[in-house]
Amino acid sequence: MLDLRGDPIELTAALVDIPSESRHEERIADEVEAALRAQTSHFEIIRNGNAVLARTALGRASRVLMAGHLDTVPAAGNLPSRRDADVLHGCGTADMKSGDAVFLHLAATVVEPAHDLTLVFYDCEEIDSAANGLGRIERELPDWLAADVAILGEPTGGYIEAGCQGTLRVVVHASGTRAHSARSWLGDNAIHKLGAVLDRLAEYRARSVDIDGCTYREGLSAVRVHGGVAGNVIPDAASLTVNFRFAPDRSPDAALQHVHEAFDGLDVRIEQTDSAAGALPGLSRPAAKALVAAADGHVRAKYGWTDVSRFAARGVAAVNYGPGDPNLAHTVDERVPVDQITAAVSMLRAYLSS
Repeated sequence: MLDLRGDPIELTAALVDIPSESRHEERIADEVEAALRAQTSHFEIIRNGNAVLARTALGRASRVLMAGHLDTVPAAGNLPSRRDADVLHGCGTADMKSGDAVFLHLAATVVEPAHDLTLVFYDCEEIDSAANGLGRIERELPDWLAADVAILGEPTGGYIEAGCQGTLRVVVHASGTRAHSARSWLGDNAIHKLGAVLDRLAEYRARSVDIDGCTYREGLSAVRVHGGVAGNVIPDAASLTVNFRFAPDRSPDAALQHVHEAFDGLDVRIEQTDSAAGALPGLSRPAAKALVAAADGHVRAKYGWTDVSRFAARGVAAVNYGPGDPNLAHTVDERVPVDQITAAVSMLRAYLSS
């Protein structure tokens, strides 16, 4: 059985050594559930698919939710885990079994928390959002996601990364007239029309905005280009996929309007393909302020989208916090410095106990 009360570094290694590629989390969910039932007290524990949920009902004035996904991307020859001096290597060490280990260890060892606690360990985060276990819990068990503060154990290098950016993708379509390239003047080259779009992107100046002391920088970027018929044909259609990463003070509708404004006046058609709202940090709320204080003010904005957005949409102040470098997630040499695991335990223990 997983030892929740022992060394959280060894607990991380034990979790990593349980293969749990997305859609194959049953074994690790079984192990987590069994350990929580055997080694914790005061928790109501339930199972939802391959997600494990636990919560206290101690009558505290505030509730802190700690959430982590149990799945990983496919291993790349980096299982089982191995420890090299002060670094633990292996698939999922950073993303995010070290964060899961921190939460499990605290659940078993913080016996008199100052807040009521909720733990959510869920499945299928690393694949399409329709399969995401947290989304399923939101639909089927929404009361389990109520909290004053939510902490998602994504790798942040020991910083609190507050909120997250929103994301929007559009396809910019250009139309023309097909012709033989030997008589190009008879055609209207759709690819050439994308040049004006690329010029706008090259000239774009990203906005930066400060929210609760966190600076979010936006970005508007071409990420894919498509066009062409044959080596001797003037193309009559071409398209450019553009990704807009926007600060959480914009809604997806406002972000889409901004994209239209960025390309205003060009002979193109803009088609939205997907979007996801960002998450405001909410660090001005009392429970969140205490978390920032426990972290000695080591707070920065989250660049990228994470599941904190789901909590923010429910009015819950949400942050990312966990051991590991996010730039190493999903890599062959994924790893976590072990001192970041013990530091996360120490910080969150002080917060949960104060």
